[in-house]
Amino acid sequence: QVQLVESGGGSVQAGGSLRLSCTASVRPNSRYAMGWFRQAPGKEREFVAGVTWSGRSAYYADSLKGRFTISRDLAKNTADLQMSSLKPEDTAEYYCAAANDGVGGRWAHEWNYWGQGTQVTVSS
Repeated sequence: QVQLVESGGGSVQAGGSLRLSCTASVRPNSRYAMGWFRQAPGKEREFVAGVTWSGRSAYYADSLKGRFTISRDLAKNTADLQMSSLKPEDTAEYYCAAANDGVGGRWAHEWNYWGQGTQVTVSS
């Protein structure tokens, strides 16, 4: 079982930056991919970014590439999401996810565990 706890959400003006962090409680030597999704009111949950279990490979939603960066600290079992040049349309609940297969994917059903979410609000 994996438990995920997000932190770092909040309110920011358009053009600003925020850093989200996700801490995973996992067994030693576990090989979980970690990632981030987001869900705005009335919309489906959408993929943001993912990083493989080794931390060597990261991948992003095409629309967010260049503004968002995911990083992983294997020693701390954390995955951070650095968000810059934020826009009002980035406003959403952001969820951390973990995948047993070590890779994850761009679809929610490819991830096995979810955090409770952290709210990000970007004002214009």
